Amino acid sequence: MTNLLVTLDTPDYSEWKSAYDAHSEARDQVGLTQMQIWRDVDAPGRVVILFQVADKARAKKWLLERASLGDTIAGQFLNTV
Repeated sequence: MTNLLVTLDTPDYSEWKSAYDAHSEARDQVGLTQMQIWRDVDAPGRVVILFQVADKARAKKWLLERASLGDTIAGQFLNTV
């Protein structure tokens, strides 16, 4: 199973979360299933999201698109062992 661990920074978590929730269908279409969301205790604007990935190529494209929109975002693909 492949997972994607995404880290991003946002100046306003509430605003980001509303926008994130509004785009759930777009994530579904690229085969990303949200497993967990965390907020960094020491950096409240930092968010970490764990996704299950159905199609790595589409997930990678989605991640690159998010970054091209100016989002401060990084992702790491991981396999469960």
